[in-house]
Amino acid sequence: MSGLLAGIRVLDLTNVLAGPFCGYQLAQLGAEVIKVETPGAGDLARQLGADPALNRTAMGASFLAQNAGKKSITLNLKSEGGRAVMMRLIASADVLVENFRPGVMDRLGLGYDRLKEAAPGLVYCAVSGFGQDGPLAGNPAYDQIVQGLSGVMSVTGTPETAPLRVGYPVADTIGGLTAAFAIAAALVRKGRTGQGEFIDVSMLEATLVTMGWQISNWLIAGVRPRPMGNENMTAAPSGTFRTGDGLINIAANKQEQFETLARLLGAEELATDPRFAEREARKVNRDILRDEIEQRLASDGAAHWAARLNHHGVPAGEVLSVPDVLEHPQIRERDLVRTFEQVEGVDRPVRVVRAGFRLRSGDPGPETPPPALGADTDDILAGLGLAPEAIAALRKEHVL
Repeated sequence: MSGLLAGIRVLDLTNVLAGPFCGYQLAQLGAEVIKVETPGAGDLARQLGADPALNRTAMGASFLAQNAGKKSITLNLKSEGGRAVMMRLIASADVLVENFRPGVMDRLGLGYDRLKEAAPGLVYCAVSGFGQDGPLAGNPAYDQIVQGLSGVMSVTGTPETAPLRVGYPVADTIGGLTAAFAIAAALVRKGRTGQGEFIDVSMLEATLVTMGWQISNWLIAGVRPRPMGNENMTAAPSGTFRTGDGLINIAANKQEQFETLARLLGAEELATDPRFAEREARKVNRDILRDEIEQRLASDGAAHWAARLNHHGVPAGEVLSVPDVLEHPQIRERDLVRTFEQVEGVDRPVRVVRAGFRLRSGDPGPETPPPALGADTDDILAGLGLAPEAIAALRKEHVL
């Protein structure tokens, strides 16, 4: 089936994670995403990842993770020839995504004000740590810096371990998703009116927006958020519990769920104990209640309890490792992982995860493997009308 964004051309000038993750979402929906990379080096993520051998071939695992389905062209934007080619690309494009520091594109002569003159319908998305203005706008932004500034670290971990970094680049990822959402919305309007847009995505603000209740509890209720480890601040018993074999998350947030849990544990008396009988009492006595529950859970393993509790309407789930969840029947049956058996520059099959949703008309997902650096340069330039001798001249001038 044709992708939802089929016919849309996206120029991806981004590096590492937030911007490339945005482009990856658009590529999976059928957009033609062209990575515009620096000759000889390319996206820094090509050198990042847990396998040094892949890093040395400029196909690092970090790059492979969010660049399938894209094309790659190398272009020296600091050269006059490179900028001229870029302007030809702009004329053919619907979207441009970049994650340079504010002002870099203007200094290259490729800022939005100039580009919109050549392409009034261009949707230009700038992803940065802190946005295009404000006192921090010029600061370099890394995921952990944003996690700390946003308050995420202050509410992660236990009172003893916080502030603690979330175990994956959550701010980068949220920034990329926010950018993809904003671009899709701008494309809807462009389809109706032909009007372009400048989108200013701040990773800091995008992350803050997702903190939901932590923010509203302070802004509205005046309650300062605090780290609670694996406990749910809104209910008890709701958190992580030890079993006879492994950990389990239980979210008995409703009264009837707690009463069912007590019955299944063979501890009906907990439901009538004044310390636990009502929701607020359970929150006050959550530590005592956890001990009571873990004593009963010790009789069997997490897999057993998860199946039994869910069968009776009590939300529960095992606490799994990344390798374990990727092999879980739920993930395997829904075909989340896509495999490319042959990838240029890589000595093994490459497995990546597709988009986090499915479509009745055909699931989104990358159609082609991650590209080698500059793999599509000649084809893309030929599509712009450049003759082979013109392309050879640009290469001789180190534009490509």
